[in-house]
Amino acid sequence: MSAQQKGCPEWRVVLHGFVDGELDSVHAAQFEDHLATCANCRAEMEGVRAVRKIIDQDGVKWRPPEALRSQVLSMLSFEQMATASSLPRQAPVWRRALDFIRQWSFVPSLAVLATGAFLFANAPTQTLLLQDQIMASHVRSMMADHLTDVLTSDQHTVKPWFNGKIDFSPPVSNLAKDGFPLVGGRVDYIGGRAVAALVYRRHGHVINLFIWPSASAAEVTTVHDGYNMMQWSDGGLIFWAISDVASGDLAEFESFFRAAARA
Repeated sequence: MSAQQKGCPEWRVVLHGFVDGELDSVHAAQFEDHLATCANCRAEMEGVRAVRKIIDQDGVKWRPPEALRSQVLSMLSFEQMATASSLPRQAPVWRRALDFIRQWSFVPSLAVLATGAFLFANAPTQTLLLQDQIMASHVRSMMADHLTDVLTSDQHTVKPWFNGKIDFSPPVSNLAKDGFPLVGGRVDYIGGRAVAALVYRRHGHVINLFIWPSASAAEVTTVHDGYNMMQWSDGGLIFWAISDVASGDLAEFESFFRAAARA
């Protein structure tokens, strides 16, 4: 883990929102309470603020190595996910940093160059950024007692509930006969856009399934900060399932859900 990521993984997205002043009063208060008891998150927050202070200086310009520039610019594709959202939001720190490296100038301070290079060399890939957001939303949904907006196992109630709240129609199936009962659904916010979140249970464990329109993507099975995650795409939609259930159980869930959706 890099020096910039010593804090709690489940609070990482909240931390950056707090530094950027993007949190509402309730979540800001929750994070302040967490900061009071977590030295690691306080240290990480100070690190983020220090980098932000350097970035915000007037006249700080430098030319990054070509390989580093290519890596950073490749992250811009992640921003495409935000085009479908009309919600105003402040650009995150790394996105604002991109604006100033494009100026293609030099700075005489090697300290600034080293700090900037360290920031971007340790920047997560677009997939890891997405996984961080999914994991944070999964954890927050249980911590904030906001697991569902519509609480019912009736798929014929959950599916039409999304009408008018998101710009697509997600497939919804109750998989109770397969051991994955539907709990309900909610609207969440991932990758800069509103997404559908379906909630299932497996032996008392919560499975969050996030869905939004996207081009076909390679299937992904991974473990992210202790949570099993799976990605697949079908019918012009992308699906991300996350839970602390065993990886085999999550694989079964994916199989049953895909079969039900196609039926």
